[in-house]
Amino acid sequence: MHGPVSTAWSLVALCAATGAYCLLRMRSGVEEQRRAAGGEALMGFGMAVMAVPAAVYAPPRWAWPVYAAVFGAAALRALWSARAGAHHLHHAVGAAAMVYMSVAMAAAPAAHHVHGAPGVPPVTGTLLVYFTGYVLLSGARLVPAAVTATGTGSGGARARWGDHPELARACRLSMGIGMVAMLLAM
Repeated sequence: MHGPVSTAWSLVALCAATGAYCLLRMRSGVEEQRRAAGGEALMGFGMAVMAVPAAVYAPPRWAWPVYAAVFGAAALRALWSARAGAHHLHHAVGAAAMVYMSVAMAAAPAAHHVHGAPGVPPVTGTLLVYFTGYVLLSGARLVPAAVTATGTGSGGARARWGDHPELARACRLSMGIGMVAMLLAM
């Protein structure tokens, strides 16, 4: 990733923390939530690794095709899962964006961003529009419509980490923000 080093490290921290939280969400009692959290953990950690400043660690040339293959497989898995619910299509778009960025990094790892180049490549622009819209919509969904007083639920039982939908939405929102930042840095 190119850009200020402090921004890159902030993005690494955000994505790694999101990936770690998604690992905690894999402890959910609901199988569908566990599967989604696993894919999101892969995405969070993958984004964290990709965001490490090139001055600190420059991956070997063979790493980018491997990265593209891993996220290509994740995109295919998400497409297969989309048969059960359309919400998996977002995971497919995210994994495809990671494939796109990996291919771009493999094509020109030292300087894939040309300063002063006119316009935005169509794929990058399309992904930016998608993820910006996703971030805005996800952020709006986190704003509570009305505050209600609720008890602790069923007999005071504590909910598991993976069973808090608002935290899962915040996790997805932070990954969307990270994706926008990475696409802008391309």
